[in-house]
Amino acid sequence: MVAQTRNAGQPSPKKLKFRDKILVKGVSTDALLKKLKQLHQELADMDQESADISSLAPIRKDLINTSILLHKDRGVKAYTACCLADLLRLYAPDAPYNQNELRDIFQFFFRQLSTGLKGADSAYYNEYFHLLESLSTVKSVVLVCDLPNGDELMVDIFRDFFGLVRRDLAKKIELFMADILIALIDECSALPSEVLEVIMAQFTDKNAKMEQPSYRLAVQVCNATSDKLQRHVCQYFTDIIVDRAREEEYDEVQVAHDLIQQLNRACPSLLHNVVPQLEEELRVEHVQLRVMATKTLGEMFSDKHGFDLTQKYHSTWQHWLGRRNDKSVLIRSIWVESMKGVIVSLPQVQRETEETLASKLLDPDDKIRAAVCKLYGELDYEVALHHVSVAQLQRVAGRGLDKKRAVRVEAFNAVGRLYGLAYPEIENNDPAAIEHFAWIPKELLKCASVSRDVKSLAEQVLEDHLLPLPLPPAASSSKGTDVDEVAWTDRLLLVSRHLDDEIAMNTLFSFTNLKGVRPTPFEKFVAVCIEYNGGIIDDDEDGVTEKLNAIIKEIAFHFTEPQKASEDLLAFAKLNEPRLYKLLKTCMDVQTDLKGLLKARIEFMRRLEQSSAIVPTMSAFLRRSSLHILGTSSIPTLIKRVAKGAEPPSSVAYSQTQNQNQSFSMFAAGSEPEGRAQKTAQVAQIWLTYVSKHCPALYKAHIGEFAKAVADERNARLVEVCLQALAAAATWDAKLAPNDKRTVDRVLRFVNDANERHAKFATQLVVRLKNSEALCEQLIESISEELPDVELDTLVAHIAVLAQLALRAPDAFEQRSDVIMAFLVKDVLRSLEDDSMDIDNSEWEPDERVSYEVRAKILALKVCRNRCLAHAGSESALEIAQPVIRMFSTVLFHDGSFTEAAMDTDRPTTKARMRLQAATALLKLSVVRSFAEEINKHFARIAITVQDRVYNVRMTFLLKLLGLLSRSKLPSHYNVTPFLCVHDPEEDIKDKAQAYVLYALHSMPKIVRLDRFEQNFIRLLHLLAHHPDFTVDAKGIPDMAKYIQFFLALVANNDNISLLYHISLKAKTVRDAESHTYSENLYVVAELAQHLIRTHAKAHSWTLETWPGKVRLPQDILRPLPSPEAGKQILKRVYLSDEALTWLAEKSKATAEPKERKPRAPRQPGVKRKAAGTKANGTSKRPRTARKRKDDESEEESDVSDPDDDDEDEERAATSPSKPPESGSSSEAEVEGDETKERPTRTRAQAKKQAKRAAKREARASG
Repeated sequence: MVAQTRNAGQPSPKKLKFRDKILVKGVSTDALLKKLKQLHQELADMDQESADISSLAPIRKDLINTSILLHKDRGVKAYTACCLADLLRLYAPDAPYNQNELRDIFQFFFRQLSTGLKGADSAYYNEYFHLLESLSTVKSVVLVCDLPNGDELMVDIFRDFFGLVRRDLAKKIELFMADILIALIDECSALPSEVLEVIMAQFTDKNAKMEQPSYRLAVQVCNATSDKLQRHVCQYFTDIIVDRAREEEYDEVQVAHDLIQQLNRACPSLLHNVVPQLEEELRVEHVQLRVMATKTLGEMFSDKHGFDLTQKYHSTWQHWLGRRNDKSVLIRSIWVESMKGVIVSLPQVQRETEETLASKLLDPDDKIRAAVCKLYGELDYEVALHHVSVAQLQRVAGRGLDKKRAVRVEAFNAVGRLYGLAYPEIENNDPAAIEHFAWIPKELLKCASVSRDVKSLAEQVLEDHLLPLPLPPAASSSKGTDVDEVAWTDRLLLVSRHLDDEIAMNTLFSFTNLKGVRPTPFEKFVAVCIEYNGGIIDDDEDGVTEKLNAIIKEIAFHFTEPQKASEDLLAFAKLNEPRLYKLLKTCMDVQTDLKGLLKARIEFMRRLEQSSAIVPTMSAFLRRSSLHILGTSSIPTLIKRVAKGAEPPSSVAYSQTQNQNQSFSMFAAGSEPEGRAQKTAQVAQIWLTYVSKHCPALYKAHIGEFAKAVADERNARLVEVCLQALAAAATWDAKLAPNDKRTVDRVLRFVNDANERHAKFATQLVVRLKNSEALCEQLIESISEELPDVELDTLVAHIAVLAQLALRAPDAFEQRSDVIMAFLVKDVLRSLEDDSMDIDNSEWEPDERVSYEVRAKILALKVCRNRCLAHAGSESALEIAQPVIRMFSTVLFHDGSFTEAAMDTDRPTTKARMRLQAATALLKLSVVRSFAEEINKHFARIAITVQDRVYNVRMTFLLKLLGLLSRSKLPSHYNVTPFLCVHDPEEDIKDKAQAYVLYALHSMPKIVRLDRFEQNFIRLLHLLAHHPDFTVDAKGIPDMAKYIQFFLALVANNDNISLLYHISLKAKTVRDAESHTYSENLYVVAELAQHLIRTHAKAHSWTLETWPGKVRLPQDILRPLPSPEAGKQILKRVYLSDEALTWLAEKSKATAEPKERKPRAPRQPGVKRKAAGTKANGTSKRPRTARKRKDDESEEESDVSDPDDDDEDEERAATSPSKPPESGSSSEAEVEGDETKERPTRTRAQAKKQAKRAAKREARASG
């Protein structure tokens, strides 16, 4: 065996072959450069493990010679740096130099990099790259940490690198730098504060992004060394915040908080110890610090790492949520603003955030409530859909009724904008979008009926978000491009499909501006402006000015700020620009199509911008005067939608109640038609029906389309709608009636059809044809002969035709009236029902289940009513009407039957329908003055219908009553009927009655209120005396008292309380016109009213004074007493029972009992009193004065709408009471004396004396 050495199998150490001397006197730069390059190549190729370190000694000292390190040539220094870096690599882990030498070497390294490394195309780039790579991989740079003054060198390194990295160098160089800086931080025992400041400086730019090299380098370094930096970062921020806050340098503190936010986005792990510090800031007294901490934490929780933060720092999360109740409004506001990011980024805590924000919707400060609403309005569609519940959105919508306008604006705009964003998905029938957002229009429209201001806001949101006008074609587009009228109309239909509420739909109807007498006040305004001529008037200057002021006052009344609206309208009139007048006329013209409307609106607003002060008012003016929701361009699309939703011919619409009940029943469970086409067709039918009733002028350009659609006899709904439209258009303008033989023959065929609705509308059209007289006579002749022999369904249709002819062709009807009326009374009205049809004992049945027998009876009553109305102006009017009025009153008296015997045999559902028809017929006949006196004999029976045991009867009767009252059609004493609703078990009936009274009182002039309400107090007392449930026992008196209390709560005020008391006193100076029994009932009610008025006045601190004027009581219901002695006896006698007096005394005592008050502490001088506490809705808890209560009541508005009767004989009532005719009311009650004049002021002593005298008179009267 051959002997081997110890190191056998291992390579021998590699020695340095370079033998040249580097330091040679007089050597040229090129020669020196060549030597260094050769040395660098050899050193770079040597491996640390195989290198003979001893062979490196000769060059070690030469390389750090000052002549080399300070050489003027960049190349020499670059290669020298590379050689030194290689030496450090080969000698590692021991350095071949002492500390001073190492300090010079590292300074040399980083000086070369900072001055020489500029880009890949710069000189010696590869050498600098090699240097950086060596420092990065070998980590020799950590030797800096052990050098004297190493902190300073370390600070320089960080500064140089963050400056160097901005030169947009290669990605690898950036990584090398990061490794070097990370190694320095990890190895140093104490991080210099200047180094931390250099790092933090990279985050101070709020717009810093990862695309920026210095920011990216800082992020890499911080994330890699977060464990080491956490403590230093915490101390860094503690020093800044504490020191600067103590010196009140809050700008610097704000910079620190901004820096925390930046760090949280990029390096959240650095802030492990900073978050608890922010939590402490939430508790400090300094508002500025709490503001900054709240905002900073809000940004941190809103970040992508926010959920981890809430879990890791749960206490901080809870304390931050608690800032929602901070005493500072500013902090609560900032907290709300921060919640937007939380909603977007933290769906995991949705329930918790919604609960906190829901409480802020009731914050005492309106700015906070508005901020929460605005917050939800700024969300995008996906966030609102997935991160916000429907209940929360409904709470936001509910703030639309907030007491502060700013909150209402933000709430409406928020949900309106969300609906606009969601509309494309709702249109695509996305179930999630429909569930989440489709309810928004309904809620906004329901809110709009509350007050004038809310209605104005809803109107604005409707135009901006819910039903916006389409965008006009771009100027650059081709001439053939038109406005998308189909999409515009379809959006209206889609919104309407989800309005399964009568109030919402009625409000939307009112926003269309279709309803109303034309010319409208807006059209009159433009006409008067032209006459006004900017104030330069040639003839009748005073008359024109007065006319202008009157129309301005009428229009401004409906604005939120009437005074400003009046000023703006007058300013517009003074502009006197004919072009503006022409544009307004174009916008208001019902024949203007959508494209023309858009063009005129845009030009009008552009021209008006020069007078910017009046733009808001004129925008509202334009919105309320033009057809921006539905116009003539909508009609073709509506016809097509009805045609697509064909229904079976057997489905015949019938409704005795209001049209809305029928319309909305289609949305009820179990009755909803299948398919979107069916639903859309039903909504389109509703809109076409509404247009037919209120604005048939829209049909002028579409008569041919309707005539063509009538030919589709398989689609019963389409035929009905088109016949109604043609009839309405012909009624509006007889020239529009079709005259081609084919259409006329088809219409005549529909008249004789078994479909009641088709026959009815076809008849309305027939009476407008050219040869209508002859056609009507033929119809009357043929129908009267067929009546006894036709089937039931045809009989119903024939009677519907007769009802129309009786009203619209009375001469033709009278030729066979004796035969027809005899048949209707004997064979229809008094006929017995088929017992087999009695399925159940319910009081009401749906319209579609009403039998043909009942329909025939109801239509027969309409024939009788229409015949009376048709002859209202003739000499024989009363002769024709008296038997009919007696018949209707008999039906009411016998509970819906014609005889007392039939009361037990007629079906309850039939009797309910008959009662309703008889009562509503008497209401419509009361409109005619010649009939009113005869009907007044049955007024009590008519009024009691509002208390019918069947809800549908009560509601329909009330709506028809309010509709007629709101248009001043009925005698004034009918205004007492709504007060009978106080005992109604259904709140909606009572609410409607109350809403009408409040709105009427608010909108009527004082003299009209006096006639319709205050003086009619005696008629309310008289009606109660005749009430079937009148009783004087302990149970009955409180019920009677409630009627009077309801009246006083709505009508009484400090100005009229004395008049009401005076009327109640005078009630005991007359007797009832019918009987002594009713007289005693009247005296009981009068005494009850006196007690209640005194109690009411006392509760409101009103003084009951002697009424200075004279009141004439109505002579139709009251008679004078037979003698003065009888009057004295009545005044002395007390008619109220002891039980009633006891109850009244207890009630008066309960009202008068003073509240317990805590003893007031003595006031300390110099101490300010605190303001009253606040409620959750943001209002102070101060007691409201009588004036305040009165103002609050006057702000209520009623959107009462008259239900549309099935026969469409009359226009539906307006949504607000109209002004009375100038001739005055027809009521018998008159007020004498100077009651409407301003009373003279009196001293307190005079008032006390007069009050004492009044009290003595009362005592004598009651004693």
